Amino acid sequence: MVIKKGMSQSSSLPKAKKIKTSLVIPIYNEAGHLREFLEKVDALVLPTLKELVFIDDCSKDDSRQILTTFKFKSEHQILLQEKNQGKGAALQRGFKQSTGDIILVQDADFEYDMDEVPSLIEPIAKGKADIVFGSRFKKDGRQVHRTFHYLVNRFLTIMSNFLSGLYLTDMETCYKIFRADIIQNINLESNRFGFEPEITAKIARLKVRVQEFPISYYPRNYLEGKKITWKDGVAALRHIFYFNLFAKKSNFFTDSIPDRYIPKTSNWL
Repeated sequence: MVIKKGMSQSSSLPKAKKIKTSLVIPIYNEAGHLREFLEKVDALVLPTLKELVFIDDCSKDDSRQILTTFKFKSEHQILLQEKNQGKGAALQRGFKQSTGDIILVQDADFEYDMDEVPSLIEPIAKGKADIVFGSRFKKDGRQVHRTFHYLVNRFLTIMSNFLSGLYLTDMETCYKIFRADIIQNINLESNRFGFEPEITAKIARLKVRVQEFPISYYPRNYLEGKKITWKDGVAALRHIFYFNLFAKKSNFFTDSIPDRYIPKTSNWL
């Protein structure tokens, strides 16, 4: 169900500016801080036009009411899942319905510094990159990590790098930014937190320019609403092996994937 779709009331960007960035934002039981988050993301200024695409994954708290009654000034869509399906399923729906030229994954919390988004989309907007990952582990002096999650994330990233051939420092990062003609032409299967290893394995098959930039990270604990558990770490490892070694590569992409992203080799799939 699409309950609400609105256009921005005003924009300080020049009329000639055509590039649009869609922030795809899954929401599930975030009522405690959601209004504050909506105020911040609605006010966020980007170097491109901006669209907010919210997907409420059948929240059981007041998240849906807060979301649907908020007075947005930005162009936005509100998509409602009729039953809880997981972050991956919410992202799949958000990607398909986004109208931007650039698509960014944004969590509905404050673990990541939203003020860093403009600098992350800039390489794609300027035509210098096709995909950008924000890395919590590149050195910039601001990272704070919880030991268990740090070790798990580093281990999963190392395994992903080894099997995909794509060297990253933070495969599990939330901040992943794509040209729309890439992400909208990837067939995604993972409904929960398997999205991260799946998308990494699939973009590794393409001829794309991937860049990584350091980002700030302020982890919350489970009392504050963190949803990933050790079970998701085990599932992520299983997804790394499956999508890199066993999944049918010919099903990774739609027939509409632009030719410029297809490697000129006979065994790319």
